[in-house]
Amino acid sequence: MPLANMSGSKWRLVLIALLTCALIFELDAQEQKAVPGRTPKPRKPKHEKSTNKGPRTITVKPKVKAARAEQTLLTQVLNKGKFKKVGETINVQTGDTLELRCRGKPVQWSVPPYLEEDNDGRLRIVQYERYGVLTLVNTTGADTGEYTCYPMYCEDTDCRKEYSKAVKVFVFFPDPQELFVPSSDYYKVIQLRSNWPTVLPCQVTSPEAKVTLHREYPPVELDVDRREISFDVKKGFTIHRPRPYHAGALYCVASLGNLRQSSMKYMLIYVNYPRAPPAPVIQASLSTVTVGENLRVTCSAMGERDVAIEFTWDYPGEEIGRPPYTQESVIPVSGGTAQQQSQSVLLVDEVRDVDQGTYTCTAQNMQGAKSASTTIKVVPKAKPKKP
Repeated sequence: MPLANMSGSKWRLVLIALLTCALIFELDAQEQKAVPGRTPKPRKPKHEKSTNKGPRTITVKPKVKAARAEQTLLTQVLNKGKFKKVGETINVQTGDTLELRCRGKPVQWSVPPYLEEDNDGRLRIVQYERYGVLTLVNTTGADTGEYTCYPMYCEDTDCRKEYSKAVKVFVFFPDPQELFVPSSDYYKVIQLRSNWPTVLPCQVTSPEAKVTLHREYPPVELDVDRREISFDVKKGFTIHRPRPYHAGALYCVASLGNLRQSSMKYMLIYVNYPRAPPAPVIQASLSTVTVGENLRVTCSAMGERDVAIEFTWDYPGEEIGRPPYTQESVIPVSGGTAQQQSQSVLLVDEVRDVDQGTYTCTAQNMQGAKSASTTIKVVPKAKPKKP
């Protein structure tokens, strides 16, 4: 019993000692707060890892869109302010209004020849700040054709068309009464050049019309094989390599539904067109001529068969009014080359001192002219020896 009491007394003493220590520590802390001029020790900031680099400034660059070259754009303005990008062709009903808008500052327009000659005030072109507008009212089948917008490149007041950036559209104005684009001409003469494709402009007002090509005499429909002859609804018929048998009177026939109509007549005249100007060669019978002798100067040139070459001469005797005497001829070249040699011979009878000098021959065809020259020396007659 006394042992148990003794043990409880020790535990009470230990607890009292602990409480006393806690009280002493709390009083000491309060004294530190109450002492004037005493400041708590500041906390050291955490240092970042040091580097040799100075302070880094981060600059946020604004996103800049790459400048894109402005492309010419042609659109059709529809009803209620709607826009439609045009393709190669569009259809507009006769009587409706055609309105085209072309982006560019400024732009220039090209319209079918009929409208350029006389539009009766129906055509209006306006240039705004960033685009141009073409408006055509009270349209008819005759307005069918190609409409082109050309952006202009300007330096100060000097402007020129940028043909490489042009945009175009072929506009059909279907007319239930006129299948062909109307014309005041009854016939048209077209030259068939042997070296150039020939176009018969049988233009129709509707792309739905079926078009054929016919010869007037003998009456026959020509074969359109797409090699020798082809058809484009925007251009008409093209004869790609004209030949003599293509010449004559031709016309087109268009049919759509129950309607069938003929075009004007096209009078085709074949011309064997040269590929290049002639290259003349000049040669004299003598380079040194004695006074009183006769002189022959020949100028010749090769060319296509049936292609005329015209010769002209420049010679010393012209200065005193001596008239030229020439002989011209054409000689076919054998061997199946379809070529011929044309030549002109200048005759100078009884040469005199004034005939000395340069002789020039010029040969010309439909492609151009070229010249060749030679020099003639005139010497006096030898004096007869005395017997």
